[in-house]
Amino acid sequence: MVDDDESIRLSVGALIRSLGYAAHAFASAEAFLNSPEASAADCLITDVQMPGLSGIDLQKALVARGGAPPVIFITAFPQERIRRQAMEGGALTFLSKPCDGDLLVRSIEEALSARA
Repeated sequence: MVDDDESIRLSVGALIRSLGYAAHAFASAEAFLNSPEASAADCLITDVQMPGLSGIDLQKALVARGGAPPVIFITAFPQERIRRQAMEGGALTFLSKPCDGDLLVRSIEEALSARA
């Protein structure tokens, strides 16, 4: 989970753990890219607009490294141009904040089943 909003990191992390999965939270794309989890993640949930690298930039960086895990974007600014860019880059889904918990759970399950 990559989001500059601590409350989102905490709530989404708690949701992921409640499903029985491990969750790692990062306040920036740079922190995630510099962590061991960047090459080990089975699914990535990221905000779009963050200080430093954006979620779109993060997705591009992971693809440039040889492949990104399934990416779920969540954003408070659901612009069609950005959504299209994310989806063309291979995103699994693009959700608006506040996002529906059931839809997020379904997206996580889809992402993890795609990696299995």
